[in-house]
Formats: sequence, C-alpha cells, structure tokens
Amino acid sequence: MKSIKSLIIILGLIFSVSSCNDATDIVQDGELGNNITFRTVSDLSQFLNGSVYSSLGNTNEIMLSASFTDECGIGPNNGGQELQLHRFNLNQSTGYVSGLWIGHYTVINRANRLIEAAALVTPVVNDVVDETAEYNSIIAEARAIRAYSYFQLLTYFSTDLSDDSALGVMLFDYVPAIDEKLPRSTNGEVFALIESDLAFADTNLVDRSGASAYKYASKNMINALRARMYLYRKNYTLAKQYAQAVLDTSGLTLTPATPYVAANFYNENTTSNPYRRIWADLSQGEVLFALSRPSGGGWGNIAGNFFFNTTSATGGAFLDMGRNLFNELREVSGDIRGLAFVDPTSLIDTGYLTNPAYNTSDVLVIDKYPGKPTQPLRNDIKIFRLSEMYFILAECAVAENQLGIAAGYIKNIRDARNRLAAQPLPSYADQQQAWADILKERRKEFCFEGFRYVDIKRLGVLADKSIDRNITDDLILTLPTTISNTDYRFTLPIPQDELAGNPTIQQNPGYN
Repeated sequence: MKSIKSLIIILGLIFSVSSCNDATDIVQDGELGNNITFRTVSDLSQFLNGSVYSSLGNTNEIMLSASFTDECGIGPNNGGQELQLHRFNLNQSTGYVSGLWIGHYTVINRANRLIEAAALVTPVVNDVVDETAEYNSIIAEARAIRAYSYFQLLTYFSTDLSDDSALGVMLFDYVPAIDEKLPRSTNGEVFALIESDLAFADTNLVDRSGASAYKYASKNMINALRARMYLYRKNYTLAKQYAQAVLDTSGLTLTPATPYVAANFYNENTTSNPYRRIWADLSQGEVLFALSRPSGGGWGNIAGNFFFNTTSATGGAFLDMGRNLFNELREVSGDIRGLAFVDPTSLIDTGYLTNPAYNTSDVLVIDKYPGKPTQPLRNDIKIFRLSEMYFILAECAVAENQLGIAAGYIKNIRDARNRLAAQPLPSYADQQQAWADILKERRKEFCFEGFRYVDIKRLGVLADKSIDRNITDDLILTLPTTISNTDYRFTLPIPQDELAGNPTIQQNPGYN
C-alpha cells in the first residue's frame, strides 16, 4: 500500500472536501479526529458530498481503454502523448494503472472514514425532526460508492471475475494503519463485501430528488451495478434479474435519435436532439448515474485528454478517432452516433489509405465530450446508461442460446439510435456470431466511456475478435494493429509503487 500511504503522509494534516487526487484519511499528529470532525448528520452529509463523491472518477478507465485498444488514432498535434500505451506498452509503471489503483482506493478510504465516523454520530430525533432516515441514507450512499470502487478494481486487476478463488485486490472496510500491509484477497472475499454493501444500500438508501438526483447513488445505480457485476461474473440469472429491474422501475426509456435538426445539432446550448443533449449535459436522458463535473471549480476536463484547447480540428487534437471505429459509426445510414460522436470540423479523407499525409488530411475529431459553454473541455462522466441494461439482457440471452431474444434487444438499441427508420432484426447463425454483433454494437454505443478494454477481455474469445485498428491509427504504418484476445495485458498489473512498498502483494501473470 506504499503508493496510497505516501499520499496519506503528505496530505494527512489537511482535511479537504474537494480534492480528487489524494488518498486519505488516517489520523496524524495535529489532525482533527473523527470525534471532532464529525458531530452531526450534516457533517456526514458534507463529507459525503464534498469528499467521497469528489474523489470518484472514471478518467483512468476511459483513457486506458481509448489509448490501448482501437478507439483512438494519433492526432495531428501529437507530441508523444499516449504513444507508448497506444503501441501496447502496458506495464506496472503505466500512469493509468497507478491512477486507477490509487484513485479507487482513495474513494474506499474516504468511504471507510465516513462509515466509521457515523458510529460516533447520533441522529437527532424529537418532536420536530427525525434524522434517522437521512443518517442511514448517507451511510448507504457511501457503501454503494465503496462497492462501485471495489468492483472497478476487481474488473481491471483480477484475471477472471467468474472465478471466486482467483486473486482479487486488497480488501479493507476500515481506515488502515499507516504501516499496514495487506495481501490480495480472493474475488469471492471482495464480492462478499460488495454484495453486503449493496444489500445495505438497497434497504436504506432514500433516492434524492431534483434534476441532479441521478448524479448520486440511487436505487437505479444499485440495480445497474448489480446487473453489470453479475454479468461480468457470468451469473446470467442475477444479471438478467437486475437489468430487467432497471428497465421496469427506472422510469427511463432509451433516448431517441429524433427530432434531428441539422442547424442546431452541434450547438451545446440549443441542440434539440435528445441524444446529443445527453452528451452536452443539457438533459439526463437515459443516464442512470453520472459523475457531476460542473463548470465552476477545479474539476478535471475529460476532453482535455484528447485536445489541448477545444474539441475541433483546430483545437489541438493530439488524439483523434480510430479510423475503423469511425467507419463503423458511419456504416448505417441515419445512425445518430455517427454524427453525435464526430465533430463537424473533422477532415474526412476518403483516400486515407493511399495518402501519405493521412495524419493531417484525415482528422476525425472526437466529440463524445463536446464541453460546456464556459468550459469547452469539461463534461459530466456517464457511468451507467439504460442502453447498457439492454446489452446485458442480450448477453444473458446469448448465454442461454436464446438468439432470437438477443437479436430483439439489439434491435431495440439500433432503432433508438437511428433518426431515419426502424432497423432490421438481426439474425444469428450461432452464439459466436451473436457475441460478435454485441461486441460490435457495444463498440459503437460505448466508445470513449471506458468499456472497450474490458469488453474485449470478456467477449473477445467468445466472439473471435480482438483489438481492431486501422494501419493509419499510428504514424508508422507497419506497427502491429492488434494483440491476441487472450493476451495477459487484458488484466492490469499491480502498480510498481504498490509492489515496492508491500511485499505481501502478488503480481499478475505476465508482468514479472
């Protein structure tokens, strides 16, 4: 735990409610203890909102997936950004690896501190007010967020989520001592805590109200997390149960591709297209849970991981869209994603394969994160959407060899995403063909949301597919464009700093 502890030592004297990069929260000399910091339910609420939620992010997952797989090409303004990872150089010193590890353990530490501190707080109950439900709901939200962070760690650092005996990650539901060194627990042990957290959250959480309620843990978020978790564990019965629960109880529907008005489609303030409005943060649409990134404050800028200045061809694109992804987004007439995810300033060279200047003549500008009016590189981070639940149900159907049912779910998504016409019902000759179609459709739907790396790990063998780059995605045409779908690099290594400071922890295969 050295990488976590070094940050704790440096920052332990500072009680911060806004930083999202530091690990926390072990009491140091001169630091206010929990009995002083947390005295009321309001104190707990402030810490939850200002410290736990503010620590939660998904940028490391998004950029690892975008750079390592086939979502990105090297942009015309690239000065070396992402080149090593893009060329499949992934190891224990890769920045996103340690960022993901430290980031989620920061969230876990903060949630643990809140949960421990809650035991010192007695909710007010009298003739005027009863804080019991609010008190329990605060703990429930913290436990739901802790469950999410532990699941993210397992997803990336465990070799096989369907094997409860496989090595997982370090497990602690308390604030650890500064000199404590923990080995990796098994998947089963970590999942036991996750399931306990989600059960408590489901029973005690009171959904928030208002237009921004979906930016906090909720019953929708809990069911969506359970559906994803059980899918990745190949427990298709429970995955189907919770995905269907989201469809039945969320009150949301798949966001349609119409109305489509070309004149204002790309305007981040006035676009009337429902799907585009999701990405411009103008409406919730089908989003079940998102991380708030308001214009004010020192929040990260997600599009700043692709551009220096703005999401345009002249905005300093050091990464642009992978050519094969672009081709797939544009292959079906009327697919709104082919417009929504590609900026209109893009330079599209139909002769890209034969033009030696392809890097500057074929600039496919990523516009999944179009920015906010006063923050052109900033957007909320979408974590769960309703479309994912349809994909989960489709995967469950394929696993049960119900190919016609799976096809129906995929058609639901394609119909919602097409602004011109209903789409034909897919026909699958066998399970492999169905897995391949699901993987392809997920590639289009979830590009730049952090799914592709995990999807290839989960479905690559079943679909007989792997990373699918175009040769023009790099500056050197002769470089490899893929790796095997069974490659060890589809599981992340334990970060070098953790290995150096924690002799009890075991590295993943392939990285020794």
